[in-house]
Amino acid sequence: MRIKLIRAPSMNEAMAMLRAELGDDALILGSRRVGAGVELTAALDPADSKAHALEPFPRVALPTSCHDALASHGVPPAVMAQISGTTLEDALGQFLRFGSLDWERPLMAVGPPGAGKTMTIAKLATRLVMQGDTPLVITTDGERAGAAEQLAAFTRMLNLVLVVADHPVALARALASRRPGVKVLIDMPGIDPFNESAADELQAASITAQPAMVLVMPAGLDVSEATDLAMGFAALGVRHLVPTRLDVSRRLGAVVAAAAAAGLTLTDAGVGPGAADGLIHLTPGYLAHRMSEFIAARIPELTP
Repeated sequence: MRIKLIRAPSMNEAMAMLRAELGDDALILGSRRVGAGVELTAALDPADSKAHALEPFPRVALPTSCHDALASHGVPPAVMAQISGTTLEDALGQFLRFGSLDWERPLMAVGPPGAGKTMTIAKLATRLVMQGDTPLVITTDGERAGAAEQLAAFTRMLNLVLVVADHPVALARALASRRPGVKVLIDMPGIDPFNESAADELQAASITAQPAMVLVMPAGLDVSEATDLAMGFAALGVRHLVPTRLDVSRRLGAVVAAAAAAGLTLTDAGVGPGAADGLIHLTPGYLAHRMSEFIAARIPELTP
């Protein structure tokens, strides 16, 4: 483990120095104000650097047909019937929508409880700071115990202001106070999209913020459950999907089926707990690689 102490006049400059010296895989261990500047403590595991050096992944040639591969991940037959391609990467790229997040509008993370929305907002905020931006971070989750505190721990480390706006009026006030061109991240409480009261509250926040709504959803959900959730949130205005826990989910049929059924664009994916390196841009090649890893892996046989 390589430890590095970085001092700079501002957080943006410190993050730029960190990225230049340790790269994108560095893990921030802590930060504090020192005199008129800031001090960052960061670490880099050489093993992690070697692992990331393997990307981008090569095109995946399947040992079986695309349909066999998709079936092994639980993709429904009705969905598979619409998919074709010589490789899994080709098939996914032709059938699903892949793209980038829309930063022209405030980005609002929505989804079911426990999906990883707050951590996704923290990862996106870290990415923006490392790119030289100073985003406005807002949480509307003022009721759940510890929700604001969890996000505040990250915004303090990044030297960002966290605004708690648990009412549309407070949200409108926070958005009106931002400087022109500032990117906005909004963390919403987890809800059931089929609960009328919860859906009404989400729509009220959406009318106020006029956001790009992103569904944050665990990758390893039951396929039918994931499809229902995606369609429910799509009906409320969601257009993008960020699956989380892609690194620990063996079967990814839920990601394929949910994105296809609701017409959502896959943008990024959660692949680890780190704020600096736990979110990647999702491509057909990466998704095909993860799905093929499952196909190639041997499941140990249980012995009495």
